[in-house]
Amino acid sequence: MSEQTFEQMLEESFKTIHTGEVVEGKVIDVKPDEIVLNIGYKSDGILPKSEYSNDASIDLTQAVKVGDTMEVKVLKVNDGEGQVALTYKRLAADRGNKRIEEAFNNKEVLKATVSQVLDGGLSVIVDEVRIFIPASLVSDSYEKDLNKFAGQEIEFVISEYNPKRRRYIGDRKALLMEKKAEQQKALFERIHEGDVVEGVVKNITDFGAFIDLGGADGLLHVSEMSWGRIEHPKKVFKVGETRKVLIKEINGNKIALSLKFDDANPWKDAAQKYAVGNIVTGKVARMTDFGAFVELEVGVDALLHVSQISKEHVEKPADVLSVGQEITAKVVDFNEADKKISLSIKAMFAPEPKAEDDGDVVPVDIDAVIASEEQ
Repeated sequence: MSEQTFEQMLEESFKTIHTGEVVEGKVIDVKPDEIVLNIGYKSDGILPKSEYSNDASIDLTQAVKVGDTMEVKVLKVNDGEGQVALTYKRLAADRGNKRIEEAFNNKEVLKATVSQVLDGGLSVIVDEVRIFIPASLVSDSYEKDLNKFAGQEIEFVISEYNPKRRRYIGDRKALLMEKKAEQQKALFERIHEGDVVEGVVKNITDFGAFIDLGGADGLLHVSEMSWGRIEHPKKVFKVGETRKVLIKEINGNKIALSLKFDDANPWKDAAQKYAVGNIVTGKVARMTDFGAFVELEVGVDALLHVSQISKEHVEKPADVLSVGQEITAKVVDFNEADKKISLSIKAMFAPEPKAEDDGDVVPVDIDAVIASEEQ
């Protein structure tokens, strides 16, 4: 029996490896573009950066250090230079596939950082498996600019799992809608008509503003924004600001809001302040051919008919009055039910009544005047 040479004994001391085999190695060197591992074979194993991770921005010198132990997969026993070509990301991806499959079957909520913003959606990586989240599944509302999600950690579920085609689809929208449904249920259980709640202005339109109440939006119609006139909602509201609002009505899942709080109702004491015969002061708010509307205070307007502007004949209010002008007049009619007040400047300077005349100023029927002028 022949004796073995030292080289033969050394050769036999190394284990045998095969392509596709998973082996354990110890890091003996780390370079910016590759990791060198001792895998117990006659040649060292080389793990290039491209086979470490799908994340091109990763710094190997920070991710791995000499002495670390890693499990890797053999790509080639001999890479042409006598070294063993290894991969870490493919082994991680194999295991990641199982992880994603379990998450898909169990409807598990996953969390990952957005690694890339694409034209049609977002890309995230979970255990070296790249998952695509289409723009339509990123949010429960339209997102004009997806770049705001770059580098952000988000939660999602797997809505499609197809390893054969390497198609893994994530869904963030479903989670947001589920959370919103829970918040909505809790909100409707908590609120009642007449409650004063706090909300955030979400959107502003020509007819009003939508206020996020935390689970559902309420509509604050322009007519409910003030006891006075609102020229346009955008002049008094800003998206993102917080407002206290009154829940005026709840109809199914629709909520009507108001800022007309009872304690600020200008008509509350109007019967005393604007009783017939009282002298009042106000500003001309707007004019028509038949008269001028005078703002006595925010939310309280009165009509000064053209025939009551002066003792002299006035053809049109604009001939003697201007918007913003302050005037003093006498209240000649007060209708609290319809919230209508009639004024007269002429009555302030009316002559003493004659014996055969009771001296009363005939009240102006505002509706009749407007109707006759429109005919």
